Amino acid sequence: MRWLNKLPHSIRSASGLEWALWRKLPLIALLGTLLPVLGLLLYHWAQDGGTPAQARALQLADYIVLGVLIFHWTLVLTVAIGCVVVMVMKGPGYVADGLEVSHSDHPRADL
Repeated sequence: MRWLNKLPHSIRSASGLEWALWRKLPLIALLGTLLPVLGLLLYHWAQDGGTPAQARALQLADYIVLGVLIFHWTLVLTVAIGCVVVMVMKGPGYVADGLEVSHSDHPRADL
């Protein structure tokens, strides 16, 4: 059995925002990762961490940046999944199984 058999004479819908967003996602992911990390590196460079309060502030900044990174990666992954779903939905029509479907205007006789 072949998966995703295309319907004859099916047409694709016009591409939209999903392709433009799909092409920009690697740059968005890279910039969204580099900017917080660079900010954290600058913050570590500016602080010496000599006192316990400064060490605690550095550790808090580490945790905040880690949370921002995980949130950003999750957001990028969610948008990527949405783009793929829209691309598949706008693609050509595919053959489903060949079972007869009973409709309300033509109910089955065996009920």
